[in-house]
Amino acid sequence: MIGRLTGILLEKQPPSILVDVQGVGYELEASMSTFYHLAECGESIVLHTHLVVREDAQLLYGFHSLSERQMFRNLIRISGVGPKLALTILSGMSAEDFTRCILEEDSKALTRLPGVGKKTAERLVIELKDRLEKDDAARLPEGVKPIEKAASPVNDAVSALISLGYKAQQASQMIRDLDVDDKSTEEIIRAALHSSMDGR
Repeated sequence: MIGRLTGILLEKQPPSILVDVQGVGYELEASMSTFYHLAECGESIVLHTHLVVREDAQLLYGFHSLSERQMFRNLIRISGVGPKLALTILSGMSAEDFTRCILEEDSKALTRLPGVGKKTAERLVIELKDRLEKDDAARLPEGVKPIEKAASPVNDAVSALISLGYKAQQASQMIRDLDVDDKSTEEIIRAALHSSMDGR
């Protein structure tokens, strides 16, 4: 099991990251919460990781904090929640807001996340509430901050939203309604997700 990587950030294209660890390039996927914490390309980073081994692939996921990785692991233990949906949940809602929804049994708020229907939301509440109340490893990270502007922020943001489960037309519309001037890819994605959560 690969539990942590320390290396040089080579590429970041939400939700994918490429990290050089002593000459070996590791491809990882990460939530937008982790992307907000990433350094600039060419700088050293440390990521906590989770390896998923399937018959057709070995997938590595990276996280800024141990608490986010623990939340990811809690999510993928739930029936019907795979790694992709877990990343979508952690991208569309902060760990703090997600935990609050679970503890307050607010399944309706969870259904606003792409890919989370009523039954899945109810299952999340039922199966995670006790675990989050007891699990010290699920402590929340501090507030996140966006990072620098990407080369093609609007197109990159649309691609990232599609990878998170939104349809292409929906992703384009979400961004079309925003003020994207002088904003980075991460800032645009964050604004689009917040706008979606607000029901706009």
